[in-house]
Amino acid sequence: VQLQASGGGLVQAGGSLRLSCAASGHTFRHSDMGWFRQAPGKEREFVAAITWNGGSRYYADSVKGRFTISRDNAKNTVYLQMSSLKPEDTAVYYCAVFLGGRYYGAENYRYWGQGTLVTVSS
Repeated sequence: VQLQASGGGLVQAGGSLRLSCAASGHTFRHSDMGWFRQAPGKEREFVAAITWNGGSRYYADSVKGRFTISRDNAKNTVYLQMSSLKPEDTAVYYCAVFLGGRYYGAENYRYWGQGTLVTVSS
């Protein structure tokens, strides 16, 4: 199982970015997926999750109303559209496959991608 995250970069505060996570070697279309982020010196934190069919989505309070998670099962890809970015959104963003339990817990995910760096300047 391999997850390839991409789309990170440098953006000014208030700007937007769209992250992509392409999956291979896995029954992607039957798996719930999640995005997490990790800022320097901080623990990995939950950002968003989406069920296998896109029917339900979950967000951290810190990104609710600004970020949107979506997926395209035909392309084996999950997306994270980020808008109204803030400097505190600066982090490495990771996607992962959800195994079960609480969506907010990193311990409930596996097959982490390599991450993509998002830097928001003030």
